[in-house]
Amino acid sequence: MVNDLANRGWIRFPYDPEVEAWSRATNHLAEAAMADPALAHWWVCEDTWFVGVDALDNDAHGHLPDGTPLPDGLMAPLHDSFGRYPLHKAQVSVIRPGYPRPRETESAAGYRYRLKRDAAHVDGLKPEGPDRQRMVKEPHAYILGLPLNDTAPEAAPLVIWEGSHEIIRRALQRAFAPHPPDTWDCVDVTGIYQAARREVFDTCKRVTLHARPGEAYLLHRLSLHGVAPWAGPDQGDRRIAYFRPDMGSVQKWLEMP
Repeated sequence: MVNDLANRGWIRFPYDPEVEAWSRATNHLAEAAMADPALAHWWVCEDTWFVGVDALDNDAHGHLPDGTPLPDGLMAPLHDSFGRYPLHKAQVSVIRPGYPRPRETESAAGYRYRLKRDAAHVDGLKPEGPDRQRMVKEPHAYILGLPLNDTAPEAAPLVIWEGSHEIIRRALQRAFAPHPPDTWDCVDVTGIYQAARREVFDTCKRVTLHARPGEAYLLHRLSLHGVAPWAGPDQGDRRIAYFRPDMGSVQKWLEMP
């Protein structure tokens, strides 16, 4: 698994009925989260995207409140490859027809990037301070996506640029080289990150990932990825639960295969 992930930057897990059971149960919880007034602030882009951070009330193993487990058959290979990290409350990301619309406070340039470049980003690089300098504040071990409902392949699929993780890795290695590892989370990588994204767009293959409940996909933590505009039937929505466990160390985040 690690070799496949290192080569392409993503892998797809085959259908597993136990994963489907978890996804179908989670889909009912997603409906409740989408209608929860306490989570209404996660509806953005003119109500075409429910960001849904920490919207799922799972435990540290990914088990649901009703006891439905996140299957060991899915998680054991991840634990073997990356280490065993407690899971956070999953993000429940929901996209509706019409996405993308401009996000609140988003600049015209930011919206064009969302529309033309799928809002491509590397997870964990957060804008900090008044100048919104990009710094690695959330070093995730991996990105695991589990589709919750059946959708058309064109319904705002996840997008990844194959091989982008190695371009990002080399760029960040250059940015961090003059600094001791225990300060890497405070290093401004904005310029080198933007240059690396341009290199990715020029040299890497853009791939759309579609899956159904019972399947899952794993993204390399350094991969450039985003969400394509909605081009499917003008009905329903697309729902995915994401886990990105925090590994704590920026050095390990950068150096691990």
